[in-house]
Amino acid sequence: MAIGSTINKVSLSIANMDSHYYATHELTVAQHPSENDFRLMVRLIAFIANANENLTLTKGLSTDDEPELWQKSLTGEIELWIELGQPDEKRIRKACGRAQQVIIYTYHEGKATVWWQQHGEKLARFKNLSIVHITASGVEALAGRTMNLQCNIQDGEMYLSDNDLNQIVNLKGY
Repeated sequence: MAIGSTINKVSLSIANMDSHYYATHELTVAQHPSENDFRLMVRLIAFIANANENLTLTKGLSTDDEPELWQKSLTGEIELWIELGQPDEKRIRKACGRAQQVIIYTYHEGKATVWWQQHGEKLARFKNLSIVHITASGVEALAGRTMNLQCNIQDGEMYLSDNDLNQIVNLKGY
């Protein structure tokens, strides 16, 4: 018998002084059985970094046809495709062909560096692709079945907190 996904409820208040975006999002996030708390939080960080009213979480790990997050226009065109980790070149090529903009968020420093060294030159040809590395040590401590998170972004720094913990998240582009 297969293990089902864990359902997490997230109340997320975002104050992004850099982009002047201020909103609260009520999210239901399915955590795949193979997804650890750190990766779940990386997904939320990617959501926060690109938050708007049209950005949605997808089925993610459980499907090959969708990214982790995406933003679609009213006509169904994919405006933004967001992947996590170190996807293969075939998947990146597919994403860049289907979406106006593609962002890959890497999150394991060692693995990301090796991946970038192997693929960076080939990926440079995709003009609609951005790659950002997330450094968020300890952020998994904020994860839970019910989360009430506040996020402030100012001068490129992200501060993520709940009632007990505060974490600094750094985003660095390649």
